[in-house]
Amino acid sequence: MTLIPSIGRLLGAAGIWIGLCSAGSAADLAASQPDTRSPREILADWGIQFSLTYIGETFANPTGGISRGGTYAGRLDIGTTIDLEKLAGWGGATFHANMYQIHGDGLSRSFIGNLMLVSSVEALPSTRLYELWIEQSLLQGRLMVRVGQQPSDVEFIDSKYDDLFANSALGWPGITGIDLPGGGPSPPLAVPGIRIKAQPTDNITAYLAVFDGYASPPDSPLDPQIANPHGVLFRVNDPPWIIGQLKYGFDVAEGHPATVTGGAWKHLGTFDNLSVSSNGLPLGSSLGTGTPLQMRGNQGIFAVYEQLLTKAVPGSDNGIGMFVRTSISPGDRNLVSFYLDGGIEFIGIGDRKNDKFGLAMTYARISGGARQADIDARIYTGVPVPVRDYESVFEMSYSAQLTPNWSLQPIFEYVFHPGGGVVNPSDPTQTQRIKDAAVFGLRTTFTY
Repeated sequence: MTLIPSIGRLLGAAGIWIGLCSAGSAADLAASQPDTRSPREILADWGIQFSLTYIGETFANPTGGISRGGTYAGRLDIGTTIDLEKLAGWGGATFHANMYQIHGDGLSRSFIGNLMLVSSVEALPSTRLYELWIEQSLLQGRLMVRVGQQPSDVEFIDSKYDDLFANSALGWPGITGIDLPGGGPSPPLAVPGIRIKAQPTDNITAYLAVFDGYASPPDSPLDPQIANPHGVLFRVNDPPWIIGQLKYGFDVAEGHPATVTGGAWKHLGTFDNLSVSSNGLPLGSSLGTGTPLQMRGNQGIFAVYEQLLTKAVPGSDNGIGMFVRTSISPGDRNLVSFYLDGGIEFIGIGDRKNDKFGLAMTYARISGGARQADIDARIYTGVPVPVRDYESVFEMSYSAQLTPNWSLQPIFEYVFHPGGGVVNPSDPTQTQRIKDAAVFGLRTTFTY
């Protein structure tokens, strides 16, 4: 009678032991299996992301410009973004860095002579650090503080519907790219600064940033891209450039969002008066000192409006979007005093869900100070040089997404009054403007 229960207890204990051994063996077997995830997926679990983008493009102007010609240029962008909370336990912090390898020639620089470059990729060949910053998220993401070397063109005076276009002015607006020292914090030169982004309500976002006002020594006679060839000067003691904007989002109709943005900027450096010498006489006069009158500070105001006009299908972000941007600055110290651009973008229309097609136009009015300098040159030299008036660019572009990582983009641009109607440097009489230029291009973009 006592033997049977004992046997039962032994069998039960044996079963438990066998089960535990089997479970342990399964765990050991699973642990011994190779990790089939890609290196990118493993790093993502640690909070580390890498990106690689290559843009290669060829442009030619069969008519117009200083001379006819063609170019090839490319830019390799390698970057990393690290979630410091995942990697090191630093809550709400993100680190980002990226660098450019730029090569090739630029059509605007070598053949056209226009102010608003044919391509945003165009720059002097170099390997350059671009961004290097840390951002801290506070108040459940309602407040974001970013410190380090950074650009301004991604968040300020920007529209979500201008990302398709190749012309440099349809990214960072032509007026700031022309008037600010070195073009301001935008490709290919970023500068150290502090940016604060606050979202007090779901519809309102406020931005304020203080950047160093110069990417290279302000007293250097060299092009800033030459004076700061590798983007590592990290200048922090120059007069600052301050910019702020307020963005308000709303629905024009159900499912048709729009955004209106208004803002201003102030540069605390000194700027040359374009037509008056330091003794108050015309700069072109023999009675003038030949040295421009120094103007303290510079400023500008701007506005942006963008709207999704219609959706491709209900519930989709694809459809037809439009944008308009405008800005003004003082005409005595800036080459461009008024700027306007706008465009329309067709996103994912028809069966090509990831393709984009767009039309856009820019207009940059040459300032009164620059025009007066041209008039004075006529008076005091007797040479009928052209009086600059404006530069304008029309662009038509189509981006075909051939694979998830590769797109091909034919581009057409027409440049009106290159250089604002400046005299053609190759004209022996020095009285003829640079001719309007028709530009054809092809861009290919690879991402990883």
